[in-house]
Amino acid sequence: MSLIYQKEIKVTKEHIDHNNHVNNVQYVHWVEEIAGEHWDFVKYKTEYPGDIWMLLDHHIQYKKQVYLGDVITVKTYPKVPEGAKQPRKVEFYCNDQLVVDSLTLWILIDVETHKIKRLGNDWLDKI
Repeated sequence: MSLIYQKEIKVTKEHIDHNNHVNNVQYVHWVEEIAGEHWDFVKYKTEYPGDIWMLLDHHIQYKKQVYLGDVITVKTYPKVPEGAKQPRKVEFYCNDQLVVDSLTLWILIDVETHKIKRLGNDWLDKI
């Protein structure tokens, strides 16, 4: 599995709030979006292509403001599982500086049984 997935986003007017910087809620949206994109990119290399991830916990730290016209590089990668929980980092960079740092916890749901799947600590190594 390509453990690091990244993309660039150019900040447009729709991302800006009344303080003239990227709205904090927009970052939360991007965190979910890039996690989904990464899973879509790699899920067929796993034993779980039909299963879905559900967000369990989200922590985000805003370090610097980003403005209209800036280009953000978003990087995400999974960390070592914690039991049934799968931690994922999402980092936002602007001009090579970390501007937002996020750590989320996800659980994998079996689409047939609707139950949580417990993944082995080494499941990422098998991809």
